[in-house]
Amino acid sequence: MSIIEKAANRIDNNREPVRVTPVTPARPDAPAIPAAQPLIEAAMAARVQAAVPRPSAAPAAPARPRKRSTKRVELDLNRMRDMGMVTAAGGRTLLVEDFRIIKRPLIKRAFAEPIDGDPPGNLIMITSSLPGEGKTYCAINLAMSIAMELDHTVLLIDADVARPSVLRTLGLPAQPGLMDILLDDKLDLADVMLRTNVDTLSILPAGTSTPRATELLASQSMSTFLYEIAHRYPDRIVIFDSPPLLLTSEAHVLATHMGQIVLVVESETTTQHAVKESLRQLEGCSNVNLIYNKTREFPGIEETYDYHYG
Repeated sequence: MSIIEKAANRIDNNREPVRVTPVTPARPDAPAIPAAQPLIEAAMAARVQAAVPRPSAAPAAPARPRKRSTKRVELDLNRMRDMGMVTAAGGRTLLVEDFRIIKRPLIKRAFAEPIDGDPPGNLIMITSSLPGEGKTYCAINLAMSIAMELDHTVLLIDADVARPSVLRTLGLPAQPGLMDILLDDKLDLADVMLRTNVDTLSILPAGTSTPRATELLASQSMSTFLYEIAHRYPDRIVIFDSPPLLLTSEAHVLATHMGQIVLVVESETTTQHAVKESLRQLEGCSNVNLIYNKTREFPGIEETYDYHYG
């Protein structure tokens, strides 16, 4: 091994030696080492520089999670009582008692031991054959009645995205809601959910109208959303005010996700044919129930709506 190679090996015995080609002297008696010395010094300088750790860039500050604040709305409970709706301060009316009877088996099934493959029992859809049969009033009254329970909370979702009526019935302005969550994956439930002055009741509006409503309700995003709201809180019951079964395809798609379905039948108005066709569309869905809604023409009186459960 030449003198130059030995010098290079002494620089770093743990690394592969730098091979430096000796410079041929101009005269046979000229020394080779001085001619190669600058190359050795350059190699040493490069190794020293490589051995010195470079200052790393300062780690980026973690992004702060966006603070989400749920909007709060005030329900006019006196107005609701005057409309013949269930309120905690409304006293022991026939309507309150009827919905106490209606809600009991629904609550029992909501928290029963689930059967493999069945949708969560705490997802309850309220629908009807045709518009105007009282499904929205039933959905609101059922939600208000369950909210009076000591051990349960309620999320009322307006899923009638073509003709949303929950907020309008409650005297509230339109707000973003369900469709906006499905259209924008950056939105969270907390961004659009409305808390109310009834502490155990929250509302999710229908949101922005879209011609893609059926596809959105049948999407994986909807399945993920339903799983989240069904399992996030163990005491929650979710009530869906659904579109009518015989006019839209959205109701049939929504029904496939529901653990319980309630079909509202209006006395002396809903035909037997409409009821049979609605039940046919719900074949394969578990726990289908009927609410018989008998309407009397006395606006503003608490007994305006007389419900029977079966």
